[in-house]
Amino acid sequence: MTSPATNPAVSAGDFNGRYRLTRVLPVVVIATVIYGIAALADYHINAVLLTIAVMIALCLLRVPVPIALISAALLGGLHAGMDTATAIGALNDNLLVGAQVGMTYVMIGAFAVAIARSGLLDLFAQKISERVGTDTQATAKGMKWMLFAIFIACSLMSQNLVPVHIAFIPVMIPPLLAVFNRLRVDRRAIACILACSISFSYLLLPTGFGAIYLNEILMANVNEVGSAYDLSMTADMAPKAMFLPVMGIVAGMLVAVFITYRKPRDYAVTELTDGSRNDTQKVEVKPIQLIATLAALAVALICQLQFDSLLVGAMIGFVILAAAGVFRWRAQDDVFTEGMRMMAQIAVIITIASGFAGVLDATGEIAPLVEASANLIGDNKALGALIMLLVGLFITIGFGDSFASVPILAPIYIPLALALGFSPMATIALLGASAALGDAGSPASTITLGATSGLNADGQHDHVKDSVIPTFIHANFGMVLFAWVAAMVL
Repeated sequence: MTSPATNPAVSAGDFNGRYRLTRVLPVVVIATVIYGIAALADYHINAVLLTIAVMIALCLLRVPVPIALISAALLGGLHAGMDTATAIGALNDNLLVGAQVGMTYVMIGAFAVAIARSGLLDLFAQKISERVGTDTQATAKGMKWMLFAIFIACSLMSQNLVPVHIAFIPVMIPPLLAVFNRLRVDRRAIACILACSISFSYLLLPTGFGAIYLNEILMANVNEVGSAYDLSMTADMAPKAMFLPVMGIVAGMLVAVFITYRKPRDYAVTELTDGSRNDTQKVEVKPIQLIATLAALAVALICQLQFDSLLVGAMIGFVILAAAGVFRWRAQDDVFTEGMRMMAQIAVIITIASGFAGVLDATGEIAPLVEASANLIGDNKALGALIMLLVGLFITIGFGDSFASVPILAPIYIPLALALGFSPMATIALLGASAALGDAGSPASTITLGATSGLNADGQHDHVKDSVIPTFIHANFGMVLFAWVAAMVL
């Protein structure tokens, strides 16, 4: 192939355009052929499968996630028999829920930026960088493992103790990119650590987001649907049922760190990752800033628990930091705007993903998909558990949110699991794991979006290639295997 370097008459834009075309055209041709064969054979492709497959394909082709979501949703709606106006209406009618969640993330982002203004994270990054630059290679490796342990601890606390979800990532990670480069750490390993740690914390520990998922969503739906089948669930059953599936996520994280992404990886040095300024720009944190930051975190946690609102907790924490002088009172607008800008992409994708999920629901083909899977299962428990998990994985990838998947799967999965002879604990494990599969690894998931927002601060970490695919493989493959084992032995 003639490149722009060897042929000045060919512009870089023309070259890139042709290169993208050579990647897109085969996919379009193959999809058209498959769709045509299905039409000629009078075989109806399930609209949910088609919609999610198109969304994934577009993301893999580097189409922006919002455009991929909207395009796939409209195509799926039209395929299900809707007209254009109805498909757009189903998309628009469900944006409100996503917008409410998005606004919460914007406020959390502002709170996270306000915490960063205290200088604690910059001081931490500076101390780590100084140690890496002066210590031996053995000690540098020790620093790498210490950083990994810190990321796991922060991920756990972000879901259960200080529930800011993924907002800590774009604040904590960018100052450490220079350290990662000097340690030659593969950022895909960090993406897997963050995604797996966040996932297993809310799926196993019944506090914070874990209390919402395990008690308010999973237990509530099991008891509501299971009442007709003499199935009841108590709060102590959820962690026991989810233990083995969660161990699958832990196993996947260990594989990513110790095997898949163990080898060093080099990244280009940019202005953001130039650690040479650490010696000249010393960071100092005043005691009042430390006290105010700890107080803001404590009050934000109390308010979040008291009012059951992350939005209120983050807002009050932001006001405390402003009143304590962590940043100038007149700089409030700048701090809030910076936090909003940091979380804007995530908020937009969450909003559109809510509309995407609304179109999936409006097609009316989620239930037929699960029923077709049930017909395929027959009386085979082992096959039934595997198909239920894989269907749940596919649906949750489309929704990008395990919390929203439970109410959709529960009315179908609970009677199906009981009919196949699964125990109450196995039924809970199947439903809880099926709804959680795909949360880490979906292009529209807040977990993968959060990892990318921090690791791509210097433009060297691709969302799909470096966050979505690695986390999908390592968080979900292990969970499918361990959840299948849990269903068979519980």
